[in-house]
Amino acid sequence: MTDFKDFKIKSTIINFVGDKIQIFKVLNKEIMVHYFKIAESKIYKNREKAQCMTLQISIGDENRIIFTSASKLIEMIQLVPENGFPFKTVIIEKNKMYEFS
Repeated sequence: MTDFKDFKIKSTIINFVGDKIQIFKVLNKEIMVHYFKIAESKIYKNREKAQCMTLQISIGDENRIIFTSASKLIEMIQLVPENGFPFKTVIIEKNKMYEFS
């Protein structure tokens, strides 16, 4: 009989760890972004379902999770190559929108 471990199956589910933190509490502070997930939000923007991004970050030695529908952040993070994680960044507010700097 075959053992499950012999199949060499690895889960693709991302496990986010840490307490939720509001994005404005990390504005203008250096953070480390480890990974992200984008899903359909429960909230509507302009009568359409918005996207919601979950970010796994760390501030110093502390793991935290950010939930955001900031379209500019979602657009920017999708351009990061897969081998670019983790990366250091600062989230700033520019023209009433959040972005990575």
